[in-house]
Amino acid sequence: MASTGISLISYSKKGPHDEVSIITGGAAPENVQIVGVENKGMDEVNHNEKRLLSDSDDPESNRDGGGRTNDSSQYDERYKMMPNHRMSPRKDSDMEVYLQSNGTVVSDVRKEKELDDEEFRGEERETWGKKIDFLLSIIGFAVDLANVWRFPYLCYRNGGGAFLIPYFLMLLFGALPLFYMEVCLGQFNREGPVTVWKVVPIFTGVGWAVCLIAYYVAFFYNVILAWSLYYLVGSFTSVLPWTTCGNDWNDCQCWDSSQNATDVITCNNVTLNVTTSQTSATQYFERGMLGIERSTGIDDLGEPRWQLVLCLLAVFLILYFALWKGVKTSGKVVWVTATLPYIILLILLIRGLLLPGSVEGITYFIVPKVERLADPQVWNDAAIQVFFSVGAGFGVHLAYASYNKFHNNCYRDCLITAGVNSFTSIFSGFVVFSYLGYMAFKKNTDIEKVAVDGPGLVFIVYPEAIATLPGSTGWSIIFFLMLMALGLDSAMGGMESVLTGVKDYYRHFFSKFKYGREFFTFVIIFFAFGIALINITYGGMYPFTLLEQFSAGTSLLFAVFTEAVAVAWFYGIDQFCKDVKKMLGFTPGIYWRICWKFISPIFVLVIVVSSIITYRPIVVETATHGPYPYPDWANAVGWCIAGSSMILVPVVAVWKMLVTKGTFKRRLALCISPESEHADIKAGKPVKRFTLRHWVSI
Repeated sequence: MASTGISLISYSKKGPHDEVSIITGGAAPENVQIVGVENKGMDEVNHNEKRLLSDSDDPESNRDGGGRTNDSSQYDERYKMMPNHRMSPRKDSDMEVYLQSNGTVVSDVRKEKELDDEEFRGEERETWGKKIDFLLSIIGFAVDLANVWRFPYLCYRNGGGAFLIPYFLMLLFGALPLFYMEVCLGQFNREGPVTVWKVVPIFTGVGWAVCLIAYYVAFFYNVILAWSLYYLVGSFTSVLPWTTCGNDWNDCQCWDSSQNATDVITCNNVTLNVTTSQTSATQYFERGMLGIERSTGIDDLGEPRWQLVLCLLAVFLILYFALWKGVKTSGKVVWVTATLPYIILLILLIRGLLLPGSVEGITYFIVPKVERLADPQVWNDAAIQVFFSVGAGFGVHLAYASYNKFHNNCYRDCLITAGVNSFTSIFSGFVVFSYLGYMAFKKNTDIEKVAVDGPGLVFIVYPEAIATLPGSTGWSIIFFLMLMALGLDSAMGGMESVLTGVKDYYRHFFSKFKYGREFFTFVIIFFAFGIALINITYGGMYPFTLLEQFSAGTSLLFAVFTEAVAVAWFYGIDQFCKDVKKMLGFTPGIYWRICWKFISPIFVLVIVVSSIITYRPIVVETATHGPYPYPDWANAVGWCIAGSSMILVPVVAVWKMLVTKGTFKRRLALCISPESEHADIKAGKPVKRFTLRHWVSI
């Protein structure tokens, strides 16, 4: 398009301003395109805000990553006109444009370069020291204590090897696609779990919800690490403290691990045997460490145990120094925490296979019981386990991925992580059941009598089994080191989600302080430590169980469902796939697109509905007090905890609509469209999300 009265100018991103400098006068080449028209004279150009709009009639052709356009419209800043001076060129971000005397801006398409990922955002952002730091971090977060104490039990209870069929189906069509979506969304936009929702502002509440959920988890999850540290310290003795009954915390029901299975004991004129008494390992956990015998329920917590206070403080100090400098420090810590468990699991498996009864235990674990697949509960258990195991929905993958280089191959990282996570679950099953088979052999009982899940497995059954081995002190030390390693990187991930989410949202505030990250990390860690203290009181097991049941159950599933709907339907599969292509160089296949738009959201919605329908009031059973049903008010508090995060999604959505200016239609258009399209919407251009094509496209 030839024209007269054209001035060639240079566009450059320099600091906080976009600078446009006049170079020459003359006519533009034939192969230029109009970028935007401002009907203003040159004097007005010097004093008024300018925006370079789309360089094509097809808005989709201009898209780059993160909901931005491939021209300069992502910058909503003032342009300085510097007559007769050309700015020094920048290798990848400069482009030459032509400015007519009437204000028309045109661009030489041949000169436009692809922005590098940091120039793309317009600001520096911390990145991982090495690519593998990110991979180890997401593996470390996904592989946690549940792989050891939850999956093996579910597998044995739900059909052995047959359980792997629903497990992998749920992984392939539910958890994995959502995991991949989260990582792509975070890496592309290079934003944390809150600010990433500039792609669909009305769903910003999802970001706040997942941050709050991750913070709730920190209140109880780190208590498990404190327990592990307590056991680890207690292991540095020649005689492990949970193997004997002559301690201050024991009562007459205690069964010494050195006794034979045929022996009997008498307590309060009642004869007890190996199955009706309480093992020394059980009493060490409940009475020696928790002190639960001093509490009668959730309304009688008592004071914190000072030994556990010190252990909990040590855990939070480790977290602080692992997180205070950002991913540069946490990325180094995971080299130990993410790899050490596999070394220890291998050592434990080799030792377990040499024990009598181990083969029978493993056989019980893997032999398929196909008839169990007819039970809907088996499929529900598989869905919940694989979903929580992968870890989508906590905002952690969004936060971690935001520190990646723009073109990092996150597709490969997701597949590796999912594979390693599943392998770890199955491998842990072999380790666990080799020892359960040994314990059943030693007690001359069925495996069903010794197979449990949760804390009872790793703090009662496993320590009891280890205590019978030669060199039990050494085996105990490495086992609890493994638990610490498994838990720490998951705890770090949850806290990083909170830190990144809040810090990105208030980045201008934190940028004023030299040590803003360090101080904010201290505040977040200190407050979490203060709340967690309720879980190490004499009755701490009761609030611990309440938080475990409600903080990241239905609420997390709800958050992930809204996240899937927001990206696949509101932001749009077409746009999201174009973002992925710009970032990775290829467009996601039909499998991913169908899963994102239909299968995965339905998958999560079914679990949400199922979790509500199958809800039962909490009942905690301990050897000391027997079954303890929670009072109604405690269950109500639990639902308030769950609801406090879920309510953020609609509340923030309504707030966004109220603070956005314009008619209802215009406010709705702005709230459901990426911020990069707001200028076009305000200029009166068609709203893509008001068209049928946007909603039906795959």
